[in-house]
Amino acid sequence: MSGPLDGVRVVDLTTIVIGPICSRTLADYGADVIKVEAPGGDLLRTMAEGSRNPGMSGKFINFNRNKRSIGLDIKQPEGLEALLRLIDKADVFVSNVRPDALTRAGLDHASLSKRNPRLIHCSILAFGRGGRYYGRPAYDPVIQSLSGVAGTIARATGEPRFVPMVMTDHTSGLIAAQAIGFALFRREKTGKGEAIDVPMLENMASFVSSEHLGAATFDPPVGPTGDGRLLSPNYKPVPTKDGYVTVRPNTNTQAFAFFDAIGRPELKTDPRFDSAASRTKNAAAYFEVQATCLGHKTTDEWVELFDKLDVPAARYNTIDDLMTDPHLGDVGFFREEQHPSEGKIRRSKLANVFSGGARENETHAPLYGEHTREILTEMGYGTADIDKMVASKAATVAKR
Repeated sequence: MSGPLDGVRVVDLTTIVIGPICSRTLADYGADVIKVEAPGGDLLRTMAEGSRNPGMSGKFINFNRNKRSIGLDIKQPEGLEALLRLIDKADVFVSNVRPDALTRAGLDHASLSKRNPRLIHCSILAFGRGGRYYGRPAYDPVIQSLSGVAGTIARATGEPRFVPMVMTDHTSGLIAAQAIGFALFRREKTGKGEAIDVPMLENMASFVSSEHLGAATFDPPVGPTGDGRLLSPNYKPVPTKDGYVTVRPNTNTQAFAFFDAIGRPELKTDPRFDSAASRTKNAAAYFEVQATCLGHKTTDEWVELFDKLDVPAARYNTIDDLMTDPHLGDVGFFREEQHPSEGKIRRSKLANVFSGGARENETHAPLYGEHTREILTEMGYGTADIDKMVASKAATVAKR
């Protein structure tokens, strides 16, 4: 058995996070992803914290498993020709290079579709075509700022801040992988490839507005924007006797069980809290009850009690706690393996399960240019041709 994308070849001209998350998703589910790296390799190899050896940061390892790396200088004719020959035999070409640069290199959809009409051409953009921001450079914080992500935090806390993850990169990268899957499905019916644009700003603005447009969905608005529950200052883990717990009773059954658990059964008939609609309308007061009533028991005592009552609740995990979380241990979420250059490493397993089978030949994150000779040989290059390309630095082979 193999992954659902077994047999799909992806030429991956992406760097940092957003593109590698997209291509890693495709690779994890069986695609043969060929990571094309410019001289020096993906910047994430060296810019992220934590590494044992130069060029193999922990972040790079996590975002680039199950891929093969070929080092090509596509500014040289021989390097560009090798890339084009790869694309000729590919199912998918994905890039987060700015579109004008792609066009100058002849790597735009119009040019490549003439060579390979079945090609799915995915451009991950900062901003969509036709808008005034199109063509500007951007990273995750820029998009968090423009899309309203930082603004929602300001509404909740009084200070605009960024989510301390590259959330817009992750979200947009996953959306790009999803869009590629849709396009591959359509190609099965039509036999034709197509171009896909995945703009970060528009995707994240959709994400925020779907959640917080609220009363402004109507024209004219019937109230203020924003989900009052999510923007409440008490929308956070609740202090207990020895730490924190998160409890989120939503249905009447859950809420009434929660009121019994905290010794406040009279709240079941309080008009502010006696229905889901009233609890939503009075979210600030409802969250205030939750935030101030759990300090006399330990986290474990509350979790045990809420579990018995079927009230959604969980202990608060730090980043370090994830590695010892009992549920993640039960499902084998973290896997230990030997990386050929980095030694013993820890990584997460694939979270989603397909009954038809998963990728069996999982591979480590590659060294820069680790598979250059292998891939060029598959494309029909002879040893002398490859040696000549390496000598001219049109291609790079990993140093071991």
